[in-house]
Amino acid sequence: MLALVCIVNMTRTVCEAKNVRVIYSSGSGNEMRVALTFDDGPHPYHTARILDILKKESVKATFFVVGENVQYYPDMFDRIIAEGHEVGNHTNHHTFLTGLDRGEVSKAIDGCDDAIYHHDEYSTRLLRPPGGNYDTNVLQFCALRDYTVVLWSIDTRDWAGTSASEIEKNVFANIKDGDIILMHDYVSRKAHTEEALEMILPKLKELGYRFVTVSELIEGR
Repeated sequence: MLALVCIVNMTRTVCEAKNVRVIYSSGSGNEMRVALTFDDGPHPYHTARILDILKKESVKATFFVVGENVQYYPDMFDRIIAEGHEVGNHTNHHTFLTGLDRGEVSKAIDGCDDAIYHHDEYSTRLLRPPGGNYDTNVLQFCALRDYTVVLWSIDTRDWAGTSASEIEKNVFANIKDGDIILMHDYVSRKAHTEEALEMILPKLKELGYRFVTVSELIEGR
């Protein structure tokens, strides 16, 4: 059996599984740092709009990309990298990993890594499993490959078509130092992600929050 120990307090939630960190949030309580993350892209329109907003606000984010979308839209992936954002692995085909055997888990994760590296020689050790779902096989694979599993502490539910005003309300009702905010740069239904970003980012900055990448957040840089 794989040992899994979770430590939860007001500012930090980390699960350790052998050498695997499963991160929901990471903060000391008074540094006012948050990590903005986007799943499921890149996408030729939505990712571009999000990058425009991030550039305007001088904000860096972490994009958990799907391998096949990197192959479909390589120019957009190039732009993510060129503009200084971080990239994480979200599997090759947005595959839900629970219930898969080790070989299938490896194929899903390695396929995305290969797409990322072969296109831009970029390497990541951050994994966000689709749906945030993982099991013992996933954790064992991550232990062997030195991945950190990155989840989130605030789900904006932009994927559900939530209005921009409701997203804003959710974020400001829950935001604290060390939060990892989940958003998407591609969803199959109409989303209000870009509109919400334009509302949220300047207000969080006015409150004194600083935006960092996931790696910067969890390493305390």
